[in-house]
Amino acid sequence: MDSQHCKMSGDPFQESRYIEDSPSKNGVISLIFSLKEEVGALAKVLRTFEEKGINLTHIESRPSRLNKDEYEFFINLEGKNVPALDAIIKSLRSDIGATVHELSRIKKKDTVPWFPRSIQELDRFANQILSYGAELDADHPGFKDPVYRARRKEFADIAYNYRHGQPIPRVTYTEEEKKTWGTVFRELKTLYPTHACYEHNHVFPLLEKYCGYREDNIPQLEDISNFLQSCTGFRLRPVAGLLSSRDFLAGLAFRVFHSTQYIRHASKPMYTPEPDICHELLGHVPLFADPSFAQFSQEIGLASLGAPDDFIEKLATVYWFTVEFGLCKEGDSLKAYGAGLLSSFGELQYCLSSKPEIQPLVLEKTSMQKYPVTEFQPIYYVAESFKDAKEKLRKFAQTIPRPFSVRYNPYTQRIEVLDNAKQLKNLADTINSEIGILCNALQKIK
Repeated sequence: MDSQHCKMSGDPFQESRYIEDSPSKNGVISLIFSLKEEVGALAKVLRTFEEKGINLTHIESRPSRLNKDEYEFFINLEGKNVPALDAIIKSLRSDIGATVHELSRIKKKDTVPWFPRSIQELDRFANQILSYGAELDADHPGFKDPVYRARRKEFADIAYNYRHGQPIPRVTYTEEEKKTWGTVFRELKTLYPTHACYEHNHVFPLLEKYCGYREDNIPQLEDISNFLQSCTGFRLRPVAGLLSSRDFLAGLAFRVFHSTQYIRHASKPMYTPEPDICHELLGHVPLFADPSFAQFSQEIGLASLGAPDDFIEKLATVYWFTVEFGLCKEGDSLKAYGAGLLSSFGELQYCLSSKPEIQPLVLEKTSMQKYPVTEFQPIYYVAESFKDAKEKLRKFAQTIPRPFSVRYNPYTQRIEVLDNAKQLKNLADTINSEIGILCNALQKIK
């Protein structure tokens, strides 16, 4: 979708795309800011620019698409006095309570990377994959199988053409594919009672009851996505290949998990060199139905929004040693909750043996740990609980150098950037309302 269509469609969720695609002229800086509709508001802003000696070359206005009592202003200005402009933007946000978007300026090294502000904007990078699903490495079990390669392209094309809000297309799996799934399903299910965490074992029977989890049936992503939304608000989205860490984590901020639909090659049912539907549905999905784990996963995603590249790498490493290969305590025992463990018959047994090194989850240390991707992990990190891991993650996120905080609004399915007084007041009002509900409930159960 091009920027001209965004302007004409009137869709407020396309605002960020329109901003980013806006062309930049030499020596000209463009801003969009919103103000409450009140007498003298715009004059106060213009006086601020005048006092700082910054010349405006263009200005236009329109009613806000997000707030009925506000107007949005688009301005072009000369970019000669950059330090003064920084002070003005700060003043607009803190003193006047304006929401400011900077459209164009020569980017500095510490510029905040773009991130999606609405769930619809996940469409923008869902196909910016590192490898296309139909492309296989020479050592892949299905590399020399033309039928398998053609099948992989079918799955990749489904994901490539998917857009948010559409039902996930249903797939008719072949008998060979169902046989491969059945082998993996049957073997892993024998280990879950003794090796998987409580949350996984609690949800798994519900998936069998409501989502078609059976040895002779590969469940459909649409059915599972609807089930997860009813449990925790998480949803699945088909993906055509591997996303970058930044893009994948950004999806989690919206409680969206990018999932494959293809299955591993039939010649090696107990091995896959990449995530497949066995890994996604048997490893990841059960935990996304647990409220505490779902919140922990979303916290990782929220921490990644606008984070510098080096912190994205750290967060991806944290994700690896928790969501993919994490262990947790249950009484005096250790159990697996990582999807990479819960979908691997061999490593699920290995991780709870005496062979690997076991360390407590300390994110400052865990985030720096190197790891192999083609063999069993030599070291695993143990969380005291999902609640404990979540609190550690929040403290770790506070060390990320970005000039704002973020929160997810589940009603609008948008990311709110908390960088001005108005946003903080709205958040305080929301918290105050929730505390009122809590106090009222406490009084009734005394």
